[in-house]
Amino acid sequence: MRKKIQPLPSAANCSMPVTHCPPENRRCCSCSLVGYLDIVREYLDGRDIFYQYLDGSTPARARKKRVDAFQAGEGDVFVISLKAGGQGINLTAADYVIHLDPWWNPAVEDQASDRVHRIGQERPVTIYRLVTQGTIEEKIVDLHRHKRDPADSLLEGSDASGKFSAEKLLELIREG
Repeated sequence: MRKKIQPLPSAANCSMPVTHCPPENRRCCSCSLVGYLDIVREYLDGRDIFYQYLDGSTPARARKKRVDAFQAGEGDVFVISLKAGGQGINLTAADYVIHLDPWWNPAVEDQASDRVHRIGQERPVTIYRLVTQGTIEEKIVDLHRHKRDPADSLLEGSDASGKFSAEKLLELIREG
């Protein structure tokens, strides 16, 4: 039996930044859920938008080939799983980054954004972080603030604790 993939609430949100960028702008779309990336690919295929794709199952040789192709102008969008997009990849051909869902650790998203925002990038980079109202995604964004505040405090020299308990995480999940 084959299940039909049902769009997630924020799947409709991806249309704005993915399809409404000026034609000279290229996009990097990241997501933590590979199943969600399948929805994005289906969306792009339905609109004849040429893209490159990479997830954790993509072999190393194919990764390099797809990154090189995108950097050379082959594809308007680079669709990438968040974790696969965080290591050793430069996507400076893009100038828009679209995070389709928030990840628990904001540093992972930042690292994925940095694949576009690197030495060699000649244009300003715009980063979208899509969050669906009324879902656990809002709680995750709140968690990001809690995780960033201690780091900011450390940089500023104040004495904020960086501890985040398992109980707090469970509380966020229950509330979401």
